[in-house]
Amino acid sequence: MPEKTQTVATRGKETGRLEAFSDGVFAIAITLLALELKVPHFEAGGNMPAHLIAGLAAEWPSYFAFLTSFFTVLIMWVHHHAIFRLVRGADATLLFANGFLLMLVTVVPFPTAVVAEYLRTPAAGAACTFYAGFFVLISIGFSVLLWAAFRPLVLDPNANAVRVARLRKSYRLGPPLYLAATIGGLFSPWLAMGICTALWIVWAATTREC
Repeated sequence: MPEKTQTVATRGKETGRLEAFSDGVFAIAITLLALELKVPHFEAGGNMPAHLIAGLAAEWPSYFAFLTSFFTVLIMWVHHHAIFRLVRGADATLLFANGFLLMLVTVVPFPTAVVAEYLRTPAAGAACTFYAGFFVLISIGFSVLLWAAFRPLVLDPNANAVRVARLRKSYRLGPPLYLAATIGGLFSPWLAMGICTALWIVWAATTREC
């Protein structure tokens, strides 16, 4: 019995370190998204204020991609926090599951940059398909984290069962709908991005229940 108690205490410390590390990764990923916002350049002369305004307006694909990815990562962080409020400790399975998700989160700026670069070109469909397909992986990574976190071995015995069930149900939408967005991107880039945007809006509406 003493050995078991010591293990749980150790897990508690590991959970704190895990959450702090995860917060740092989420923060860096969100920050890197802003690096894709470019300053417009044009030749000096003429009506420079008008050229600048036109140049800024022409960067709208970057703003759109940034906002979609920013809020998606933000909502993931909020739900990540909600999950770990229900966890009493960490084991190797949870650590690796969390690490897998974080690996994917760090890559989000790349598909975001692809969409920002190609959204106004004939390659828009391929870019949005790639973007949505990457979020299929993200949603699978989050599902794996949920599975690892809600095992009896690490789940807090006093965790609210309704909250656990709500989180599980909420993220079941992810893989099939992101897959639908990936397929839809082959026919309409805006369909793919519309589904991706709608998903973070839905999950944002559920955060107050977490």
